[in-house]
Amino acid sequence: MYGLKPVPFTAEIALLSKPCPFKTETCRTLLGTTRAQEGNKLSRYAEPMARLIEELKKLPGVGTKSAQRYAFHILRASDDDAAALADAVRGLKASLRLCSVCNNVTDVDPCGYCASPTRNQRLVCVVEEPTNIETVERTRYQGVYHVLHGTLSPLQGIGPEQLRAATLIARVERGEVDEVILATSPTLEGEATADWLANALHRPWVKITRIATGVPAGSDIEYADEVTMARAMEGRREV
Repeated sequence: MYGLKPVPFTAEIALLSKPCPFKTETCRTLLGTTRAQEGNKLSRYAEPMARLIEELKKLPGVGTKSAQRYAFHILRASDDDAAALADAVRGLKASLRLCSVCNNVTDVDPCGYCASPTRNQRLVCVVEEPTNIETVERTRYQGVYHVLHGTLSPLQGIGPEQLRAATLIARVERGEVDEVILATSPTLEGEATADWLANALHRPWVKITRIATGVPAGSDIEYADEVTMARAMEGRREV
């Protein structure tokens, strides 16, 4: 009627598969992807389902697609399984706390490590997060722990005051510790945290050690970077 030729279906697909060359709202409207539509992708779900998906997306590593799969799995689960999951989450928040000695997550205070009579209570391994403890435990370490719940990160506003190190410093000051092992990660933040702790804990009667870093077991030296190789050379030992 207006001298316009119909666009073949394949051409429409090609058009929609390419980025729009116009940064205008008109172009977005023509392609049916307005900002309002983009912001309401979850509107096709019932409100309880959409709310659950939004909450699941807050979990680390969970995107929209994963959150949708989890939500529908919960929906298809039996009432008993769904109730058990809800009870487990409520119980987690209601029952768990931080150990008053080492700041590990526990349901009893002090935690099992700090209360154990078979562990060396005068040997303390400092880790960043509670999840790091399991890694150290696999080495058959028989001391106790102290959890900082983070590392120094000025860009994120995390300074010494935000780290849970006060109880450890107090234990050292009271002469209750013979050795502190600084087992923070060999990252920029982890190294800065280890340096700060070494200074804060320095006492004549306390031995401060740092976990060794270097070439991983089973790897090829040919592929080691300069920093890794330098630390391996510094941490060499007599055989």
